[in-house]
Amino acid sequence: MPRMALGVAYDGSFWQGWQTQPSGRTVQDRLEAALHDFLAVAVGTICAGRTDTGVHGLGQVVHIDTGVQRRMESWVRGLNALLPDSIAVQWAQAVPDSFHARFSAASRTYLYVVRNARVRSPMLHGRAGWVYHTLDLARMREAAHWLMGEHDFSCFRSSQCQAASPIRTLQALEIEQHGDFFLFTFKANAFLHHMVRNLMGALLYVGQGKKEPSWMAELLRQRDRRLAAPTFSPDGLYLAKVDYPHEFGLPDSCERAALFSHLGFSLPRY
Repeated sequence: MPRMALGVAYDGSFWQGWQTQPSGRTVQDRLEAALHDFLAVAVGTICAGRTDTGVHGLGQVVHIDTGVQRRMESWVRGLNALLPDSIAVQWAQAVPDSFHARFSAASRTYLYVVRNARVRSPMLHGRAGWVYHTLDLARMREAAHWLMGEHDFSCFRSSQCQAASPIRTLQALEIEQHGDFFLFTFKANAFLHHMVRNLMGALLYVGQGKKEPSWMAELLRQRDRRLAAPTFSPDGLYLAKVDYPHEFGLPDSCERAALFSHLGFSLPRY
């Protein structure tokens, strides 16, 4: 049965995360309902990474197996006609059976946007995190240095995490400042449940002067979630990109450029 890969973008503010729930208020539920209407047959979706309630997707990738034939352009326009404004298919491509949206992924990149200002902005509600205490870029960058590479990230893992191992390899952690905005880029082979939001909480503690940068090394060594900072808001978190081997030839998402143009940033390097 032919396999199709889809690039999907969504505003997570309206949804209870990616994974299907009894309420039906998830991105997966809504996408599968649209696929059912489009193909006139029920199909299941496999995604590259499950996002939490309120987390956005700029470069989510899913695959489905179906014997129904459609033109590539029809996959995009036809599905988008059946989806709400907060979800849109960006591209569609036929892939070999060896492709798997989750297991074929070489890395995932998440972005977190934080606005650092004394007063919150209603225009950015749900789209950027907000911190009113002054943040120190140099301190956060120093803290990030301790997190790079392969570690046991138990201290940044949700108690509900179902991953078999807490070992992950953080390939990149870059922090940039653009006026009142801070942009955090996290790239890893895979992430634990709430890992990015928990890392954000700790980095922001350091940035506000509540902890020293070397605190990150202590947390990694102690492997105790109770000793770390609280989980930070999902509002400014975006699943930005999923990397696959070049042999699959998947296109890139176009939604990242739109986001950064809106916020006045240049596109990050990842």
